[in-house]
Amino acid sequence: MASDPSPNDELLKLRDAIDAIDGEVLRLISERARHAHRIGEIKRGNIYRPEREAQVLRRLEDDNPGPLPPQAVKTVFREIMSACLALEQPLSVAFLGPAGTFSESAARRHFGSAPALQPHATIDDVFRAVESGNADYGVVPVENSTEGAVGRTLDMLLSTTRMICGEVMLRVEQNLMTRDTPLEQIRCVYSHAQSLAQCHEWLNRNLPGVPLVAVASNAEAAIRAGEEERAAAIAGQAAADAYGLKVLASNIEDDPANTTRFLVIGEHDAGPSGRDKTSIIFTVQNKAGAVVRLLQPLSDEGVSMTKLQSRPVRGFGNGGWQYVFYVDVEGHQSDPAVARALERIRVEAGSLRVLGSYPFSVSQS
Repeated sequence: MASDPSPNDELLKLRDAIDAIDGEVLRLISERARHAHRIGEIKRGNIYRPEREAQVLRRLEDDNPGPLPPQAVKTVFREIMSACLALEQPLSVAFLGPAGTFSESAARRHFGSAPALQPHATIDDVFRAVESGNADYGVVPVENSTEGAVGRTLDMLLSTTRMICGEVMLRVEQNLMTRDTPLEQIRCVYSHAQSLAQCHEWLNRNLPGVPLVAVASNAEAAIRAGEEERAAAIAGQAAADAYGLKVLASNIEDDPANTTRFLVIGEHDAGPSGRDKTSIIFTVQNKAGAVVRLLQPLSDEGVSMTKLQSRPVRGFGNGGWQYVFYVDVEGHQSDPAVARALERIRVEAGSLRVLGSYPFSVSQS
């Protein structure tokens, strides 16, 4: 009578099977890369197709049989697509730096690790890098679920010649970090103003009376915490890793669903992916009901509005005020209903500009 295989025998067989699967996966990835390289030889001009990547990632998420969670599957295939795209068209991506910011995390989440990432000191500099051709794309924060819109990004969208071609939704997990200072000895906390606001209640409970100092970025906060005695920073894990800091407390944000939305800008927008947004800017005459009348075509055409943001126009003098309105709608500008609504708005608006159509973020599970 044959004896049952020992655990060691089963482990060896499982490892042999994994080795064989790894070899087949490598063969298939290499074959995919050869196809991608050939596409780059056939096509001319821009190779990056955000709508195509969104379609692939959505399909893979829908077809995922498990046991890997959806986000893990998207992360793996994002890296494969990133490496294959680099064979076709090496990309450079500007982001709000320095290294270790949430903007860098968003850029890596959207583009993978293959592109050359360029940190810039300000949002204005990110836009300028893309407008001058020194970067192919830029990643900038536009709004946070807790603290609202990022005004400087809205201002730059008003004047830029570039378009929105993507968005990234990033869960913002804030951490308190120091060089090597116990919590009770901290005498100063550095962070970006929005991050300080996002952790307001935790700071009140755990560090009452400790001075809070707003700086240009969370990465700058981490740098200062690494240089100063008894100083701490609030930032993401990437900043702790980049600057060798110890995390004293994790996930200290007051809202556990805290999320920042980032925009990807480039010289083009995206084609239809099947689930898209379109962003527009318009101005109206200062008359009662003017905004309601301009938005009515969206309702008439059954187009859902996902965002309405007003902002005063800078430099409007003579003691008066003029506002510009930022609107996001569901659908691509080429969709018949969206196209009809936009045309009706264009006729009535003081001015209207389409900032771009792009896929809904596929960066979150």
